[in-house]
Amino acid sequence: MPSTMLQLVLFQPDIPQNAGTMLRMCACLGIEAGLVEPAGFPVTDRHFRRAGLDYLDALAIVRYRTFAEFETARRHPGVPAPMRRLVLLTTAADGDYLDFCFAPNDMVMVGRETAGVPAPVHEAADARLSIAMATGMRSLNVAVSAAMVVGEALRQLRPAAGLTRTRR
Repeated sequence: MPSTMLQLVLFQPDIPQNAGTMLRMCACLGIEAGLVEPAGFPVTDRHFRRAGLDYLDALAIVRYRTFAEFETARRHPGVPAPMRRLVLLTTAADGDYLDFCFAPNDMVMVGRETAGVPAPVHEAADARLSIAMATGMRSLNVAVSAAMVVGEALRQLRPAAGLTRTRR
């Protein structure tokens, strides 16, 4: 695997089923997973484990104890790696994810299901993206949103992603 690659970062997730689903997606798609703590549930939660199935055992999750620790890691990933862009999915966005040009080392972050992310996270983001929805609708499920945006990022990065099709 490359030393830098797309990473899906969960900011203080509070619904174990959604977190497990997103981490399972990371394992299946071969992308990095990050978790800014604290989570609103213990990682031994049965709902979390059930949603992730045995895929969680195949995934190394990069844990950040705080957002400040996350920021240090993305801004100073080590030489010669460049700073990684923070791409925040939010309903308070500057642009649509379909108009964004993803880079292989982007860190795509989703917020808490109940509260999103605090202002300092919004301010630190290099890009804030949303998903266009029908008038009057507030938001999609966070796992669905993450899947849509990660899917588009991988579509754009397809040659570098190294994914293969599996058949049953």
